[in-house]
Amino acid sequence: MSVPVAVIGGGWAGMAAAVTLSGAGRVVCVFETARLLGGRARRIDLGERTLDNGQHILLGAYTQTLSLLRTVHGEGAARELFDRRRLHLEQPGVFRLKTPPLPAPWHLATALLTAQGLSRGERLSTVAFVRRLRHSRYRCAAQLTVAALLADQPEAAVKLLWEPLCVAALNTPIDAASGHVFLNVVRAAFAGHARDSEMLIPRVDLTALFPAPAAAYVQTRGGEVRPGEAVSRVTPLADSVQVATGTREERFAAALIAVGPHQLADLLSPPRGDAASVALGQVAAFAYEPIHTTYLHYPRPLDLSLPMLKLDGDPGQWLFDRGQLGGPTGLAAVVISTAVEATARLAHGALAQAIDAQLRRLIPDLPQPTWAQTIAERRATYACAAGLARPAPGALQSRLYLAGDYTDAEFPATLEAATRSGVAAARQLLAAHA
Repeated sequence: MSVPVAVIGGGWAGMAAAVTLSGAGRVVCVFETARLLGGRARRIDLGERTLDNGQHILLGAYTQTLSLLRTVHGEGAARELFDRRRLHLEQPGVFRLKTPPLPAPWHLATALLTAQGLSRGERLSTVAFVRRLRHSRYRCAAQLTVAALLADQPEAAVKLLWEPLCVAALNTPIDAASGHVFLNVVRAAFAGHARDSEMLIPRVDLTALFPAPAAAYVQTRGGEVRPGEAVSRVTPLADSVQVATGTREERFAAALIAVGPHQLADLLSPPRGDAASVALGQVAAFAYEPIHTTYLHYPRPLDLSLPMLKLDGDPGQWLFDRGQLGGPTGLAAVVISTAVEATARLAHGALAQAIDAQLRRLIPDLPQPTWAQTIAERRATYACAAGLARPAPGALQSRLYLAGDYTDAEFPATLEAATRSGVAAARQLLAAHA
């Protein structure tokens, strides 16, 4: 295929597809509306400050993402890119779970049996629950919610362990979240190797982690990346695909669309009863969940025992010490996932004050912050509800392909789902247009 392939969207799914196509010898042209690549996982430049639009962590089980990082950064780069640690969830004075250096599944069983904050009976009940999951091969009915899946679990185990894990992974409250997808995450993290459950917290900004080096990879192979150029329409033709922007129309051998699900209808031609119309119908039914990330900078180190701690949820849920992760000393990043009613009512300044007060309950001698910034991604993820129908990555119409975290059948809206979908769609395109 000598005519270039268009990739619409420079987020993680689009750049995964672009790297896969470029690595197979295809010339690629990437269109991205924003000036910075990365989509919903990108860097934000605020004057002299550089922040991420949200705090993402990876798991050792994210094999596709880690493979792509090796491709664009080189072997061994992960040691510099991440703070990699065994799974350690801790809410100071309330709950602690840490996996020891043992093979799977003994690392999880030992962590559960020694968890602090649960009674002996609650720990044994949790171990028995995980054993049942293993015997069922981590499967459940598609319509089952996480809350229903956990119906026989002790209240303390749900509140301190399972609910935080569900919200962090699926960004959806347990009463609505898909038990099927949640079990997929649990299986990926705990059913294979102990390293799969390790947490990888980026030491570099999210654009530098993958989208920017992916763009360089594409460009060194003859491709083109066009940040700041929005596509208004993609139209399949008999022998090509026409891509329209604000200033021109161009033809490509094929096009791969990797935009957010709420943006899909604006790009496609009117439905014609094909896979595209089915996908549009499915995404029209999506609901979305926000993520708020509040940054506060203090004029001294936070002096936390870990770079990541669980909070009490009033209002922040997770605290990251960016000073331990290659960022400025004293920079705290506090994450609130899903639509928390109290958060939705607060202006950003009031939210920062509430989180500052929350951190002072944890670190009483904190000085006043020198600055604060809240970043709200109102459509950070689709709501990963039980029984939700989602389109699959791959062909929509002749010469037109779809990718995006919402198309991955196994994972929720994560970086791994995005990269898996981009690679899968690109491979379908390559197979059809060899």
